[in-house]
Amino acid sequence: MTSAAWRVTPLKSCILAILEKRGGVIIENELENPLRELYGDYSETELNKALLSLETNGLIHVSWISKTKRRIQKLTKDMSFLAVGED
Repeated sequence: MTSAAWRVTPLKSCILAILEKRGGVIIENELENPLRELYGDYSETELNKALLSLETNGLIHVSWISKTKRRIQKLTKDMSFLAVGED
């Protein structure tokens, strides 16, 4: 796929679809293969921007499990996370 090609489905929508199939929780490295199948090639920067946007909009929560592993969880209506300084 060339860089000038338009993507049919946005990266954020693909991430949400994969989370839905996985029961709402996934480890970042487990997201790679299904995301490449659904979306195609993407950069680490694109992934981080999509995750930040989804988290800012209250659709997901990203937490660090270790220095190199992130846990991505889809939020439901009854879940909420406080921002730093809100507690």
